[in-house]
Amino acid sequence: MTARRLPSPGPDSAGAAPIPTQLPGSDAVARTKASGGHVLTLYVASLTPRSVAAIRSVKDVCEKHLQGRYDLEVIDIYEHPTLAKSEQIVAAPTLIKKLPLPLRRLIGDMADEHRVLVGLDLRPRDEVG
Repeated sequence: MTARRLPSPGPDSAGAAPIPTQLPGSDAVARTKASGGHVLTLYVASLTPRSVAAIRSVKDVCEKHLQGRYDLEVIDIYEHPTLAKSEQIVAAPTLIKKLPLPLRRLIGDMADEHRVLVGLDLRPRDEVG
């Protein structure tokens, strides 16, 4: 697995269509920033079942709550250890919300939609989902 940008929308991560293997360029980030969208990076540990589930969960949340207003990059920490080190990734999966500020990190299970929404500042902590 290489650093990848997940398409939005597209087939699920276990589907038949391959995910493009290019890193998102600064133009994609600039467009997302200009539109008030979210810039997200998900660090995973290869294509383990836990990583595949995290990719699917994050993608589902983004499609449901941020349709077309997000840029999601998936990075395998084993194939790109320097990227993981530069972001101080200590566990996988880790989701980083770079924009809009403030920067947020969500570590661990991404299956709880409410927890992911709170981590992305899309829902208040005390709101019951």
